[in-house]
This record gives sequence, structure tokens and C-alpha cells, in this order.
Amino acid sequence: MTPKLPEPLSGYFAAANAHDPDRVADCFAADAVVHDEGLDIRGRDAIRAWAETTSRKYHHRTDPSAVEEVAGRTVVTARVTGNFPGSPIDLRFHFKLAGRQIAGLEIG
Repeated sequence: MTPKLPEPLSGYFAAANAHDPDRVADCFAADAVVHDEGLDIRGRDAIRAWAETTSRKYHHRTDPSAVEEVAGRTVVTARVTGNFPGSPIDLRFHFKLAGRQIAGLEIG
């Protein structure tokens, strides 16, 4: 069962699964930071490029299975399948929200 996600998280996962980097980037604040695979990606333009690169590289799909609030962050557990070693894998997406935008995301 898919958990009910707050906006903009439902928009983020829908855009990511549609492999639409412009829509992914639009979910983020202009100065947002994404931490993924040991890198910090800063700003909407860099996030757009990251979304495009990861989509092309991994052809992944992300299916949220749980959501919880932890220490001021919204943490989504999701099954990620795609073209990478160990697929599928359960990952935790740690979101920092600023109103109706994502201010930060750490994937791990």
C-alpha cells in the first residue's frame, strides 16, 4: 500500500518515476541541496542535471512504502528498482521541507 505523502513529496516521486528532470527540479527550492552517492548537489539547475543523469544511468523506479517524521524531517522509505547492482533495494529519503518546496534531500 502506498502511503499518503505530503506535497511536494508526492510530486517529487511522480516526476522521478516519469523520468522528468524539469518536474523533479520544480519540486525544490532555488537553494535546495540534495546529498546522493556521496555528493552534494546545490541549486535547482544542478538538481535538474542530477535527476536527468541518474534517470539515464539507472532507469530507476521508486515506490514509497512508509513515511514518518523524524527530527524535523520527513523520511520516506521506498523500494528502488533499476539498472544498478543490488536492485531492488530499500532506501530512505530524508526530506527537509520549506513550505510547499523541498529544501533538502539526503538519500541513503
